[in-house]
Amino acid sequence: MNRRHEDSWFDVIHKFLVVFLRLLIAFGILLEVYEALWLNAAIAAGILLLTFLPTIFASRVQVEIPPEFEVLTVAFIFASLFLGETRQFYSKFWWWDIALHATSGVLLGVLGLLLVYVLNETPRVDLHLRPGFVAFFAFCFALSIGTVWEMFEFGMDHFFGMNMQKPMLNDPSGLTDTMIDLIVDALGAMLVSIAGYVYMKRGNESIIDRGIQRFIQRNPRLFSTKVNPR
Repeated sequence: MNRRHEDSWFDVIHKFLVVFLRLLIAFGILLEVYEALWLNAAIAAGILLLTFLPTIFASRVQVEIPPEFEVLTVAFIFASLFLGETRQFYSKFWWWDIALHATSGVLLGVLGLLLVYVLNETPRVDLHLRPGFVAFFAFCFALSIGTVWEMFEFGMDHFFGMNMQKPMLNDPSGLTDTMIDLIVDALGAMLVSIAGYVYMKRGNESIIDRGIQRFIQRNPRLFSTKVNPR
């Protein structure tokens, strides 16, 4: 099986997974309506709309997102907001929140890496950064977004009486939960930063690096070596 044929099969599988996850959320909305849980139904409907954000973003900025990035984003939204919040997985499984924060650290690290990598490689931007700084930016970007999310959780708990920062390890204040979340975010971001640094420095390939390469291959205009005249 050649590489192009293999990629087409991956595209089909990824599209199927995205549609399948959206159908599960739609089924959850119907279930919430049947049980007359109107608030949960509204939240689930909002979550369903959020799963279309990668497609809308790609269309607006005119880039093609690799299917694996899209399916990971949709799966994260499904697991964190739909299963975590509306189906109470955060309460049922103590490790659910930790696993999702590790995943978010990886995803945000990849996003931060791509942002600087695109700017670093496109001839239209006069920017040439060393691999170490690119990796450092990816780490800081992911950790910053994770910090903003913790601030959002604090605000929701404080102003709307929610329980997003949960008691943990005999600490009812939620501080331990917040710190563990940030530590896990940092570990996930560090994993991506190290992988990205090794790729840019030595060319060693990993799963993350293959995702970056697929993004480059699908958006060659961003990485054209032809410099536009001024």
